[in-house]
Amino acid sequence: MDKDEIIKELQEKNTKLEEQLNKYLLKNKNYYEKNKDDHIQKVKEYQKRTNYTSKYIVSPEKKKEYARRAYLKKKEKIPKEMEAKEK
Repeated sequence: MDKDEIIKELQEKNTKLEEQLNKYLLKNKNYYEKNKDDHIQKVKEYQKRTNYTSKYIVSPEKKKEYARRAYLKKKEKIPKEMEAKEK
């Protein structure tokens, strides 16, 4: 097989897969847009039936602590990624 033939074949396959993906995503999006209220109602009923309540509220101090920790980890990763790119 010639390189051009392989490229054309792969491009056709790619477009076919993209069309299938778009159809699938569109179906799901439409379903959830139509049934959003039903889903919310089912969740509320389930929470009543199981006596579920979310009592955990993150304090502002904890939020700051989590954000700082994430920032420091990200800051540590940057030099390591730069070294990996240079190699």
